Amino acid sequence: MNPTLQKYVSFVKLEHNLFSLPILFAGATLADNKWPSLHLISLLILAGISARVVAMILNRIFDRDIDIKNPRTQGRHIPQGLIKVVEAWVMVVLCLAIYVFSAWSISDFCLQLSPIPIVAFAVYPFFKRFTKWTHLFLGLVWSMVPLAGFLAVKSSWDGIAPALILGIFSVFWLAGFDIIYAVLDEEFDRQSGVHSLPAAWGHKRALKMAAFFHLIAFLSLTLLYGIWFEGPVTVMLLFMLGVLLLLEHQFVQYIDFAFFYINVLISFMVLAFVNAGLRGV
Repeated sequence: MNPTLQKYVSFVKLEHNLFSLPILFAGATLADNKWPSLHLISLLILAGISARVVAMILNRIFDRDIDIKNPRTQGRHIPQGLIKVVEAWVMVVLCLAIYVFSAWSISDFCLQLSPIPIVAFAVYPFFKRFTKWTHLFLGLVWSMVPLAGFLAVKSSWDGIAPALILGIFSVFWLAGFDIIYAVLDEEFDRQSGVHSLPAAWGHKRALKMAAFFHLIAFLSLTLLYGIWFEGPVTVMLLFMLGVLLLLEHQFVQYIDFAFFYINVLISFMVLAFVNAGLRGV
């Protein structure tokens, strides 16, 4: 890969779309009990990736004063000077244009709602400056992913209840693993005044809250099964999701493994769970 292109790809953490795209399509399939058309799939991928990239870059821009002081994040592109702030803003504008075009191409309904995630992305980085519950706000931002998939297919709020339950799962799943990731910065956050549950409570108590959040996430999926789904394969996938959430807490000492690999697997497993449940298998 071209070194310049590689630099930008690594800057926006393109691989992190593996967390969000399966959840986006899980929401989309809930809207019509089937996969959307190839045309809509393409637009959803375009909108999902561009929106997540906007969120990532805004976070890097607004947190650059924190990142440059934190030994763990000093090697990021902006603190290292590998990418200038003005370059980052240009990328935000370009990705915003792609996102708005995608929303407009899907429907006027989606275009009207499109500013909501962007406002949430812009506000989120500031929560860590005044509340230890920043993890929950990030979860609330993340809950828009399955709702966006649903609304892109449906273009209305009718029948949105299952997607809302999946949104609740997303809130507590994301908040739980964000707490686990925040353990890496416990001491720095405490000394620098950055707010997080590990900094406020210590990692042991914070990890208990992360486990509680993941229990709520699992119960949300159980509720989704109990009301709308059926089938032995769906039950098996639900059980496997519970095991994966438990494993995430068994591997907290290997945070990169727990944060990335297990959660990517959970994301795809949720998509499989939703599709199996809708088909009653």
